[in-house]
Amino acid sequence: MTTWRLKPIPIEFDTPLQGYAGWDELPYAIEDFGKKYNVDTTVINFDAYYPWKTETVFRKYFSKEPIQQTVKPLTVRMFAESAKAGRWLYD
Repeated sequence: MTTWRLKPIPIEFDTPLQGYAGWDELPYAIEDFGKKYNVDTTVINFDAYYPWKTETVFRKYFSKEPIQQTVKPLTVRMFAESAKAGRWLYD
Protein backbone atom coordinates (compact mmCIF):
# COMPACT_ATOMS: atom_id res chain seq x y z
CA MET A 1 0.00 0.00 0.00
CA THR A 2 1.03 3.58 -0.58
CA THR A 3 -0.03 7.06 0.45
CA TRP A 4 -1.68 9.32 -2.11
CA ARG A 5 1.85 10.63 -2.81
CA LEU A 6 2.91 7.03 -3.60
CA LYS A 7 5.07 6.74 -0.49
CA PRO A 8 5.09 3.09 0.69
CA ILE A 9 3.32 2.32 3.96
CA PRO A 10 5.35 -0.36 5.77
CA ILE A 11 3.68 -3.41 7.26
CA GLU A 12 4.24 -3.81 11.00
CA PHE A 13 3.73 -6.88 13.21
CA ASP A 14 0.16 -5.95 14.13
CA THR A 15 -0.97 -4.54 10.78
CA PRO A 16 -4.07 -6.38 9.50
CA LEU A 17 -2.98 -8.16 6.34
CA GLN A 18 -6.53 -8.09 4.98
CA GLY A 19 -5.99 -4.43 4.14
CA TYR A 20 -3.04 -5.34 1.94
CA ALA A 21 -4.28 -8.45 0.16
CA GLY A 22 -7.69 -9.61 -0.92
CA TRP A 23 -9.38 -12.92 -0.20
CA ASP A 24 -8.22 -14.21 -3.58
CA GLU A 25 -4.54 -13.21 -3.11
CA LEU A 26 -3.64 -14.03 0.49
CA PRO A 27 -4.05 -17.84 0.30
CA TYR A 28 -1.10 -18.08 -2.10
CA ALA A 29 1.19 -16.28 0.34
CA ILE A 30 -0.13 -18.38 3.24
CA GLU A 31 0.50 -21.60 1.29
CA ASP A 32 4.10 -20.50 0.62
CA PHE A 33 4.51 -19.62 4.32
CA GLY A 34 3.29 -23.08 5.31
CA LYS A 35 5.75 -24.81 3.01
CA LYS A 36 8.70 -22.65 4.04
CA TYR A 37 8.14 -22.90 7.80
CA ASN A 38 6.53 -26.36 7.87
CA VAL A 39 3.26 -25.09 9.37
CA ASP A 40 -0.04 -26.79 8.54
CA THR A 41 -2.01 -23.85 7.15
CA THR A 42 -5.02 -25.99 6.20
CA VAL A 43 -6.30 -25.52 9.75
CA ILE A 44 -6.69 -21.74 9.28
CA ASN A 45 -10.38 -20.83 9.41
CA PHE A 46 -10.65 -18.04 6.82
CA ASP A 47 -14.24 -17.33 7.87
CA ALA A 48 -12.78 -15.88 11.08
CA TYR A 49 -10.80 -13.30 9.05
CA TYR A 50 -12.99 -12.50 6.03
CA PRO A 51 -14.94 -10.56 4.83
CA TRP A 52 -12.80 -7.58 5.79
CA LYS A 53 -14.24 -4.10 5.38
CA THR A 54 -11.72 -1.84 3.68
CA GLU A 55 -11.70 1.90 3.98
CA THR A 56 -12.11 3.90 0.81
CA VAL A 57 -9.84 6.83 0.03
CA PHE A 58 -12.63 9.38 0.53
CA ARG A 59 -14.16 7.91 3.70
CA LYS A 60 -11.68 9.64 6.01
CA TYR A 61 -12.87 13.01 4.69
CA PHE A 62 -16.52 12.30 5.48
CA SER A 63 -16.35 10.30 8.70
CA LYS A 64 -14.12 10.26 11.75
CA GLU A 65 -15.64 6.99 12.95
CA PRO A 66 -13.40 3.95 12.43
CA ILE A 67 -14.82 1.04 10.46
CA GLN A 68 -16.26 -1.59 12.77
CA GLN A 69 -14.87 -4.96 11.71
CA THR A 70 -16.91 -8.09 12.32
CA VAL A 71 -13.93 -10.41 11.91
CA LYS A 72 -10.51 -10.73 13.55
CA PRO A 73 -7.37 -9.19 12.03
CA LEU A 74 -4.86 -11.55 10.43
CA THR A 75 -1.41 -10.17 11.29
CA VAL A 76 2.27 -10.76 10.62
CA ARG A 77 2.71 -11.45 14.34
CA MET A 78 0.32 -14.40 14.09
CA PHE A 79 2.44 -15.92 11.32
CA ALA A 80 5.74 -15.23 13.12
CA GLU A 81 4.56 -16.82 16.37
CA SER A 82 3.09 -19.79 14.52
CA ALA A 83 6.36 -20.30 12.63
CA LYS A 84 8.25 -20.36 15.95
CA ALA A 85 5.80 -22.91 17.36
CA GLY A 86 5.77 -25.03 14.21
CA ARG A 87 1.96 -25.01 14.04
CA TRP A 88 -0.90 -22.55 13.56
CA LEU A 89 -1.69 -21.10 16.99
CA TYR A 90 -4.91 -19.19 16.30
CA ASP A 91 -8.65 -19.73 15.71
